[in-house]
Amino acid sequence: MKTMNEKVVVITGASSGIGKALAMEYARKGYRLALCARRHDRLMELKAGLEKQSATVFTMVADVSREDDCRKFIQLTLAEYGRIDILINNAGISMRALFRDLHLDVMRRLMDVNFWGTVYCTQFALPSLLQSRGSVVGVISIAGYIGLPGRTGYSASKYAVRGFLDALRTENLRTGLHVLVVAPGFTATDIRSHALLADGTPQGSTPRDEGKMMSAGTVARKIASAVEKRKSSLILTFMEGRLTVFLNKWFPSLVSKLAYNHMAKEPDSPF
Repeated sequence: MKTMNEKVVVITGASSGIGKALAMEYARKGYRLALCARRHDRLMELKAGLEKQSATVFTMVADVSREDDCRKFIQLTLAEYGRIDILINNAGISMRALFRDLHLDVMRRLMDVNFWGTVYCTQFALPSLLQSRGSVVGVISIAGYIGLPGRTGYSASKYAVRGFLDALRTENLRTGLHVLVVAPGFTATDIRSHALLADGTPQGSTPRDEGKMMSAGTVARKIASAVEKRKSSLILTFMEGRLTVFLNKWFPSLVSKLAYNHMAKEPDSPF
């Protein structure tokens, strides 16, 4: 195990998927961990597994859409460890419905978790991150670069996170704060099975072949490497990631048609 001299990484949405993989990756690297998620049982299971590997882990059940939960999580992390070196805003939810059918409460929920959760945690952790000249990471999606049909709330929230963090990076050009925006592309996690339908109920199953997607572990390793290199952005996958973002700069109408056709092929597509 590589010793990181008592450095601390904070990860939201840590009980599954990319968040869980990030916790395992940073435990392997010797970081002290502060993890939050909404699901107590999964969080405790992860904590027990990491502690068996001699990791130092602080956990808190928290809903990042609640400002007070985020404030308390960061305050307790600082009380426990005294510092924060990396904040990874990973917690997020998705949706799958046409906007014309969408209950507006679903849109609010997407913004509260994906955007405001990132804003809250970053605000409260910022003084410590400035002191440590640390890193703020936002996990977005290709939907934060390309407007995906049937995902209006998801795209809006991820665009908002990207704009917020890009502005924060520019604001801190002379402070030493590092800001990284990560767009993983389609990753094999349970985010699609928990995606909200038009009325706010969970979808319950994924409309995609998860076996053909990048694993959460691979994404976690690439994020950790990008943090170490203090990159400003990381777009994963080629066809559905970097190439799509590049083409959208020059041929936006073409990319819109391709995105529509691609999403329309999903089983039980809403359009």
